[in-house]
Amino acid sequence: MGKPTGFIEYSREAPSETNPSDRIKNWDEFHLHMPEENLRNQSARCMDCGTPFCHTGNLISGMASGCPINNLIPEWNDLVYRGLWREALDRLHKTNNFPEFTGRVCPAPCEGSCVLGITNPPVTIKNIEYSIIDKGWQEGWIVPEPPTKRTGKKIAIIGSGPAGLSAAAQLNKAGHWVTVYERADRPGGLLMYGIPNMKLDKEKVLMRRLHLLEQEGIKFVCNTEIGKDIPPQQLLNDFDAIVLCTGATQPRDLQIEGRELKGIHFAMEFLTANTQALLDGQPNQNYISAQGKDVVIIGGGDTGTDCVGTSIRHGCNSVVQLEIMPKPPLTRAKDNPWPEWPKVYKMDYGQEEASAKFGDDPRAYITTATKIEGDADGQVKAVHTVQVQWERNEKGQFIPKQVAGTEKIIPAQVVLLAMGFLSPEQPLLDALGVSKDARNNAKADHGKFLTNVPKVFAAGDCRRGQSLVVWAINEGRGAARECDRYLMGDTDLPA
Repeated sequence: MGKPTGFIEYSREAPSETNPSDRIKNWDEFHLHMPEENLRNQSARCMDCGTPFCHTGNLISGMASGCPINNLIPEWNDLVYRGLWREALDRLHKTNNFPEFTGRVCPAPCEGSCVLGITNPPVTIKNIEYSIIDKGWQEGWIVPEPPTKRTGKKIAIIGSGPAGLSAAAQLNKAGHWVTVYERADRPGGLLMYGIPNMKLDKEKVLMRRLHLLEQEGIKFVCNTEIGKDIPPQQLLNDFDAIVLCTGATQPRDLQIEGRELKGIHFAMEFLTANTQALLDGQPNQNYISAQGKDVVIIGGGDTGTDCVGTSIRHGCNSVVQLEIMPKPPLTRAKDNPWPEWPKVYKMDYGQEEASAKFGDDPRAYITTATKIEGDADGQVKAVHTVQVQWERNEKGQFIPKQVAGTEKIIPAQVVLLAMGFLSPEQPLLDALGVSKDARNNAKADHGKFLTNVPKVFAAGDCRRGQSLVVWAINEGRGAARECDRYLMGDTDLPA
C-alpha cells in the first residue's frame, strides 16, 4: 500500500479530455494524459483492500463486477505511486495482453466494484492502466519477444478481434505456429472496425500492437473468409487445432413498417465504412454519410453512442438516440448495491458532444420506434415513436407497453439500428458441425472452450454472446491455455 492515508488526502481527479466542441472537428483520440505527479496521487487513493473486489471478475445480476481478466490492480497502483513504472508495466502485462485497448474502451467494471467507491468516488483505475501502458511504449520498454523454442504445432485462429488476438498472443508465447484468418481487409475485428478512431486510434495504437505480434511470429491472413475462400475441412486437415473467435456479428433487426426504406442501416455498416474511409483516405461504395442529415439512432448502448459521435463529425443536421429503457438514477438505486455495476446516469463522449453542439443529451428514454415513414422515392423521411412504460405480464416478466398520447414524429434521412447482436453467423459453425447453445452460440464450456468437434475451440462473443472487450480477452487467454494443454498434455500458460 503506497500511502495509507492517500484515500483521505486526495480526491478523485478524472483525466482531462479535449473539449467536445473542438474534438468533433477531427477523428483524433480525445484522451489526454495526466501529469505524473497527479497520477501518483490518484494511485495513492488505492486502499490495498483486504479483499480487493476490483480484480475479482465475477458476474453479479448478469453484469461484470470487478476485472474479468483479474488485473493486479492494487499491485500496480502501489508501484505507480512509488514511481516504479517499469515494474507496474510488468504486473499489468501478467494478466492483460493489450492494456492500451482496455484502458481506452473498457467501461471499467473494476471501478464499479472499488471498495473506496462504497463511500467516495472510486480510484481512477482505467486512467492509471492506460497511462502505464502508454508510458511503456513511449519509453521503449515494449519490444518483440518471440518464443525461444517452437513446438512445431500449427494453430488456426478464425477472427482477429480481441478474443482472437489474445488467443494468438498466448499460443505464440507457448511456441506454437499461429495463423490468424480475418475476412476484413485489415486485422483487428471489432477493435479495427467496430470502435471509432476517436476512442481507439488505429494507426498509433492498434496497428502498433498488431505489428509487434507479427514480429513475434504471428501470421495474419486478411481478406479471407473461412467457408468461402478456404474450405473449413482444409483447416481441419492442415492445422493441429482451430480456435473460433468470429464474434457475435449477427445484428438485431427491427421489424416494423418501413424497414425496407432506403437510408436505414445497421450501426456496424455505418461505423465500418466510416473507419475504412478514414484509413483509406477516401470513401468506398459502402460509405454512409450523415452530413447535413437528420439522424435517428435506435439503441442506447455503446454502439449507439459511437454512431452519435460519428454522425456529429460528419456534420449531421440533428441526432436523436432512442432508448427503450428508463433514464437511470443519478446515484445507485437500492436494488443496485455495491459491488454490482452501477446503473447510474452518465453522459458518454457522444452525448457530451451532442450536448455541446445541439444543447442537450440526444437520448430519448422509454421511447421506441413504431413506424418508419418514407417519401415517394422510397427514402426514409421520418421515424414515428411512442413512449413506453414497463409492466409485468402474467408470467412476471417486465415488458414495455405503449403509452397513448405520447406519439411523436422525428425527421430522419438516416436511421441507424444499434440494438445489439444476436449470435455468431451460422454458416461456419454449420460447416464445421459445431453444436450450438439455445442462443445459437458455439457450445463450449467456459474454462474448457472445446467444442463437440475434436481440436476445435471457441472463445469470445461467438461462445458467450455479445459482451465486453475485456471478457473477450479473458476467453481468448482461457482458450489458448486449454488448446495448449490439448496439444501438449500440459500447459504453463497463465489464467
